[in-house]
Amino acid sequence: MKVNSSDIKKIIQRYHNKKGILISLLQDIQDTYGYVPAESVELMSRELSIYPVDIYGILTFYAQFRLSPRGRHIIKVCQGTACHVMGGKEILDYLSDKLGISEGETTEDGMFSLERVACLGCCGMAPVVVIDNNFYGRCTIQRIDKLLDNYRLERLNK
Repeated sequence: MKVNSSDIKKIIQRYHNKKGILISLLQDIQDTYGYVPAESVELMSRELSIYPVDIYGILTFYAQFRLSPRGRHIIKVCQGTACHVMGGKEILDYLSDKLGISEGETTEDGMFSLERVACLGCCGMAPVVVIDNNFYGRCTIQRIDKLLDNYRLERLNK
């Protein structure tokens, strides 16, 4: 999605002359773009007289904020105790190698983002992988390959 400065200015105007608005403002911008573009930080800094370093301090402190676009499909690999023992680490490493990205990154084609999560609360189904909002339990490398193929095919069929 292309960043439109007039859209960002409209979002900023909703918060103008209010105190304690930075987190809410950043959330609104992220809801619009899927991440917080650098252009929006520059605009916020100018419009609200907040130093960019202060804005980036909030963006990098809270895990909810992203500074780059996420993929069309978000892959979360559970690393809780049960999943870890049952092969979650190996699945995370395999996905990282197969997709050519590290955790927290997005593939060049924008198709997948890879995330490590502490626990998904599905210990009886370990190891668990979530793609978008779909839970896949008792995952294996072979199953991961099939899932990735299905998500790629889904894109081609749309």
